[in-house]
Parts: sequence; structure tokens; C-alpha cells
Amino acid sequence: MKKETRDKILIFGSSGHTSVVIDIVEKESKFDILGLVDPHRDPNEEFMGYQVIGKEEELEGIVLRHDVKGGIIAIGDNWLRKTVRDKILQNCPDFQFLSCIHPSTQIGKNVTIGRGTVVMPGVSINSGCVVYEHCILNTNSSLDHDSVMGEFSSLAPGATLGGDVGVGNFSVISMGANVIHGKKIGEHSLIGAGALINDNVGDRSVWYGVPAKFVRSRQPGERYL
Repeated sequence: MKKETRDKILIFGSSGHTSVVIDIVEKESKFDILGLVDPHRDPNEEFMGYQVIGKEEELEGIVLRHDVKGGIIAIGDNWLRKTVRDKILQNCPDFQFLSCIHPSTQIGKNVTIGRGTVVMPGVSINSGCVVYEHCILNTNSSLDHDSVMGEFSSLAPGATLGGDVGVGNFSVISMGANVIHGKKIGEHSLIGAGALINDNVGDRSVWYGVPAKFVRSRQPGERYL
């Protein structure tokens, strides 16, 4: 029997988060991983059974030589993921970003998931939700009906969002945090682990506690991982 030929893709990064993305791609069985792109590793170095085959500056040549379908940025930090996205497009303007969704994910009716988004094991996304590009929904997180995640935002493992919740671009909902129905989280904000959000959260702010309270301001690009 002739072996099925699948499109080849690239994975950007080689960290713990990358290992989960690789696992999802393998379980989806839609694409074959050509290799990894990571400027911080030596060429031909191996990670999770795949070789590092180059840097972003070499991307256009790699895509043309190997007929690459697209790729996924497997980097957990929201701002760094955006920085890598910009670098990729500088070197290969027509590069296609792909989403990957673990087979155990529960997805409701009329859900939209943008390019470059990673959805991990045990996630629930209920009806009417919109998840924009390059987001992360981590293990066992949930997004209830009609909620919206802005681009480059992320839910950590076990984060739970009620219905009609809005998460702004680049914002982070940390492990085990809960956001009450209808609340809005501004851009570039951080909700601490185990927090309970029962009020709207503005832009560029850090909130912790049960119920959560404003702790301090936060600048775009500030590390949280």
C-alpha cells in the first residue's frame, strides 16, 4: 500500500512548550514536521526527535526547497511569540501560520479559532467563542459561551472563564484563575495564579487574590514566565 503523503510544516522553538505542540501535531496526524527553527540552538541539534534546520533568516530558502505548507510558533510567552511572528514575516512575508488542536478538545458550535493558535489537551471552548490569532489555551482550561480571546493572549492550565468574557490582546490568565461571567480583561494584563476576577480589569495591570485586586501596573513585553 502506498504511504500517504502529508504536507510538511515547521515548528518555531525548542522548549517545554514546544514539546507539547509537537505532541499535538503528531496526534492530529494532519502534517509531517520537517524540523525546528530556533536561532538559539546549533544546526542539526535534535529535540524531541526532530532536527534544528535553521534560523528565521534562512526561512524563505527552507520553505522553497522543501515545499513547506506553513508552521506554528511554539513559544509560551505572548510577547516573545509576537516578536518571532514579526521576524518570520520580515524574512518570509507569505508564510502561512497554522493552528493545532489536541484531539481531546471539546469545541462547541460557531466557534472561530485563528491561525497560529495552540489548543492543548482537555480544553473546552463553548459555542459562539472567538479565539484570535496566535493564542494559547493550555491544558484543561475552559472558555465558556460567547467569550473572546484577543490575539497573542493565553490561558494557563486550569484557567476557567465564564460566558461572555473578553480577554485583551497579549493578556495572561494564570494557572487555576477564574473569571466571572461577563467580565472584561484589558490588553497586556496579567491575572495571577488562583485569582478570582469579579470585576473588569483595565489595560496593563497585574491582579492577584480572591477576590482579585489591582497590584501594580505592567508594561507591554514584561516577562511573566
